[in-house]
Amino acid sequence: MSRPKSLELISGINVVPYVDVMLVLLIVFMIAAPLMTQGVIVNLPDVPADPVDAALDEPLILTVDSENRFYLNFGGNASEPLDEQTVLERARAVVGRDASTPIFVRGDEGATHGRVMHGLALLREAGSRRAVLAVEFPESLETL
Repeated sequence: MSRPKSLELISGINVVPYVDVMLVLLIVFMIAAPLMTQGVIVNLPDVPADPVDAALDEPLILTVDSENRFYLNFGGNASEPLDEQTVLERARAVVGRDASTPIFVRGDEGATHGRVMHGLALLREAGSRRAVLAVEFPESLETL
């Protein structure tokens, strides 16, 4: 005896609820991801410059804020200002571990030139031979 066509069982998985859940999670993560960035807010100067290889692993970043305080993204809280001796010791530890570690210096527009250069001197004293100044690219060169 065969069943009528309308009473046959369908043995498939209904994936519509799973797709809905995935879309909701995607939206949540798209909104939350930019909010998870941490660090010191710095207004980098707009200057034309050649791009640096973005595929570098974990660069050491020395930041000089508008009040001429130093911050380092290594060894402790990255949003805590550091004195010169601490910057020197931590940079020396990173460079001593791997001399090819890329080093970026982020100087706020309000920071004095001398303070940024002093930060570069600290990195050089720590053993760094390659430090790159970080800048923002302007919308167009006509704005300079």
